[in-house]
Amino acid sequence: MASDPGRPYDRRCDHLSGVVRPAGPVGDGCAECLALGWSWSRLRWCARCGHVGCCDSSRGRHAHAHHVATGHPVALSLDPAEGWGWCYADELFLVESPPPGGGAP
Repeated sequence: MASDPGRPYDRRCDHLSGVVRPAGPVGDGCAECLALGWSWSRLRWCARCGHVGCCDSSRGRHAHAHHVATGHPVALSLDPAEGWGWCYADELFLVESPPPGGGAP
């Protein structure tokens, strides 16, 4: 992960050390929503502890609530089509870093 290079100002996130996307399944969904019998829009994965919470477009906003309760700064989207994350602490959108060599075969 890296800070979004498309931003018009020089900002960066200092919370990215060791952040990698989970390699496999991370659970059945937002645990808090499941306990309440609620549905969610999208899921976010805490890069510090692996908590799975629902996004801010969901009824519970549990990923954000997890950040507020723990201070864990970075959450990644669990949608396979979305290669991004968010740093709550720096309020900065994060994008996947290109693979070494630029990614082109």
